Amino acid sequence: MKKYWIAATGGALAGVIFTSQLAAPLVAQEIDNARTAYEQLDLFGDIFERIRGAYVEEVDDEALIRAAINGMLTSLDPHSSYMTPDAYQEMQFDTRGEFGGLGIEVTQEEGWVKVISPMDGTPADAAGIMAGDFITHVNGEPTLGLTMDEAVELMRGPVGSEITITVVRDINAEPFDVTLIRDTIQLTAVRVRTEGHTIVMRITTFNEQTYDNLKKGVNEQIEAAGGIENIEGFVLDLRNNPGGLLNQAIAVSDAFLEIGEIVSTRGRDDRNAERYDAQAGDLAQGRPLVVVINGGSASASEIVAGALQDHHRAVLVGTQSFGKGSVQSIMPLAGAGAIRLTTARYYTPSGRSIQALGVAPDILVEQRPAVAADQEGEAIAALRRRSESNLRGALESESLTDEERIALETQKAEMEAAALLRDQDYQLAYALDIIKGLAVLSAE
Repeated sequence: MKKYWIAATGGALAGVIFTSQLAAPLVAQEIDNARTAYEQLDLFGDIFERIRGAYVEEVDDEALIRAAINGMLTSLDPHSSYMTPDAYQEMQFDTRGEFGGLGIEVTQEEGWVKVISPMDGTPADAAGIMAGDFITHVNGEPTLGLTMDEAVELMRGPVGSEITITVVRDINAEPFDVTLIRDTIQLTAVRVRTEGHTIVMRITTFNEQTYDNLKKGVNEQIEAAGGIENIEGFVLDLRNNPGGLLNQAIAVSDAFLEIGEIVSTRGRDDRNAERYDAQAGDLAQGRPLVVVINGGSASASEIVAGALQDHHRAVLVGTQSFGKGSVQSIMPLAGAGAIRLTTARYYTPSGRSIQALGVAPDILVEQRPAVAADQEGEAIAALRRRSESNLRGALESESLTDEERIALETQKAEMEAAALLRDQDYQLAYALDIIKGLAVLSAE
């Protein structure tokens, strides 16, 4: 026993010596790195003092330091930035669903302000602003060189005031001006309605209201239909949804999944990786689900689409999503606003990172331009082509009961409504057609 104890002690001592020999260079390297960092901070202080003393005009010390902080953060990626106390307070208000402005979500691409998506029912939406547009000027002032928060601040203003933005839609096309009237933006996170026998769930943003509004709206539509047995399927419309709160994206995904991973986030340190799993319970009660996405579907929208796609719970239709696969953490600063810092990437259940790639739909469906009101009748006319029943004196079918005739008339009305929708919103109509086809195949 004594010999064994000595051997063990010797091994431990050797381990300490060996570890110390390895640790010494690492400690020295950290000291060198720290010394270099302090030297750079001294350099910053020197430059700051030279600007204060020698710049051609008097400078605002606070503004200068704020610009330096912003420069540090924006050099990292387009989504990291500094928020002043006012901007931080406004951001907290935004997530609750109401703010003033134009109603567009923007990002930056090589210094330019790029539209992620317009929000439903807002001045930007009404003016025809589209995902992918670049905003080069606001009231004649260039946006190039501004931080994202500065550009957003430039576009906000008193409700009812006029603003003119210059838009570049195609690199080969001429810029054009769009004049809008600022309005109070009240975001209705979710709108739920029934089209035929399909429940359509339109989610415009992921704020604090999203999941609760979704659950309430779906349950109301199921009740109005007389029960889930009268519902053929569900369509989740995430087009032009720029994202929002991560916990709401997880809750919406969980609403349609019974089990399995929803999303995982991984930062620089693997020890801080997080995984979020679904809990039992399906809001759609197993009915078919189709998700509609486009280039304006970003961030939280892509988490939902990716999770439902990877679990084969939904068919994705539309076009490639935006490709924002990073997570930003809001870090409050004592009495000085906050910083928005990219701290992780998120991954879909299959391990996909969609950063800069986006989510690809299962079925590529491009949106078609809406048909003018005076042409809508053509769709209906196509359903009323001449047939035997149109001929004068044609015999009537004796095999139809009154109930069957009513059912045929109802079916005819639904077909006409679908034809009109196809002219106004081709992607949504396509999604409804998929639900209808799945319902026919599964009918007993």
